[in-house]
Amino acid sequence: MAADRAVCVASGCLDNEAMRIRAVQACELPVLQEIERAAGQPFADIGMVEIAQDEPYPLAVLAACEQAGLLWVTADEADRPVAYLMASVVDECLHIDQVSVHPDSARRGLGRALLDHAAGRAATDGLAALTLTTFASVPWNAPYYRRCGFRVLGEAELTLACGRSASTKPGSGSINGPGCACAAISKLAGRP
Repeated sequence: MAADRAVCVASGCLDNEAMRIRAVQACELPVLQEIERAAGQPFADIGMVEIAQDEPYPLAVLAACEQAGLLWVTADEADRPVAYLMASVVDECLHIDQVSVHPDSARRGLGRALLDHAAGRAATDGLAALTLTTFASVPWNAPYYRRCGFRVLGEAELTLACGRSASTKPGSGSINGPGCACAAISKLAGRP
């Protein structure tokens, strides 16, 4: 089985459910849009209505990531996607473009398992770090990622491409706005 098609089992899930991490199938791409829409709804509860109403990534973008082997899902016991992570290679780093967990499957460690899967992929591919951009003050964003081992990048560490990634998707914020850039170099095995 190719490295980008490997299947892992997410441990630490509530109720000992077996959740598998695997590559997405092309026929599942619309399901990922549904997951992203549902995962965005809690933003409305904290006054970030424009984020909650943000359109998910277009099918063409998801398909390109699927073809590149940079789109993984966590599947439930019926093998239906309930969470996903989409990444791209930016400045010799694996950059997380989107990680979404359907609210019905939240708080089970699925997002963290996807982050760990991406970190493993980055290490296998010899990439320098695992990066992402996120909202600094949203409890399930920057504070959560810090608990997962990410650290906020200083201005001197930001590359042009990484800075641009903070505002690639409408409503995603920016380095100087409500978003911040984070990196978790310690997530990469065998790297200083």
